[in-house]
Amino acid sequence: MGYYITVEPTVKIFVEDINPGGRETLLFIHGWPGSHKLFEYQFNQLPCQGYRCIGVDTRGFGDSDKPFNGYSYDRLADDIFCIVKELGLQNITLCGHSTGGAIAIRYMARHKECGVAKLALFAAAAPSLIQRPYFPYGLTKKAVTDLIEETYKDRPHMLRGFGDMFFFQHVTQPFSDWFFQLGLEAAGWATAKIAYSWLDEERLFSDMGKITVPTLILHGIHDQVCHFPLAEAQNKGIKNSRLVPFCYSGHGLFYDERDKFNQELSAFIES
Repeated sequence: MGYYITVEPTVKIFVEDINPGGRETLLFIHGWPGSHKLFEYQFNQLPCQGYRCIGVDTRGFGDSDKPFNGYSYDRLADDIFCIVKELGLQNITLCGHSTGGAIAIRYMARHKECGVAKLALFAAAAPSLIQRPYFPYGLTKKAVTDLIEETYKDRPHMLRGFGDMFFFQHVTQPFSDWFFQLGLEAAGWATAKIAYSWLDEERLFSDMGKITVPTLILHGIHDQVCHFPLAEAQNKGIKNSRLVPFCYSGHGLFYDERDKFNQELSAFIES
């Protein structure tokens, strides 16, 4: 069941609500530059176990409205808050992949964990996607600025290159084409402005210390986008967290090792 939720007077966010009567609710925030459809191989299976899965298209991506502004982590976290309040969600597991993981962390700190009983981070872009003087583990600033420049110059070419580094396991050409199309659904300005947020945001370091709920961290050791030391930093910075390395996965661990991914996530929900 798909519907729209108004988060600002002129901005509506698309939500896919699967198995609304499920016994446990999971809310998924996708990563850059895709949509909630990235979680197809979770949505195929987890509802069969009785779970309600809510997939959100963040503003600028998928089927959501694509305003020219509003791509800071604060505003994106506020969008999630609007969804949680509108749907009356309580005791959910908040799930975030890549930039979606960063948004989830900001949500937990900014909105005092409202409605969330557990947090699950998948290849999260936190505490910093880029290298900083006090954090040498991320991408170089130049790598991100090059990505932004290519987004404005030839976004389809950029998306092809990004797709080539996303997965560790072999994917078929049809699957690669599908992933490419998800990126094309986004607005070009949204794609670029999220990347600018990677450069600007530094508060996730302190945000992590405000998280109190049980937290699961799933991360591929071959991740070329959010390098594995980011996961180790999350594990260190978030109390009551557990890190599960995925030895045969890159950034797209939800597909690279989808059976293990689904098993770890469902076991965490039931724990």
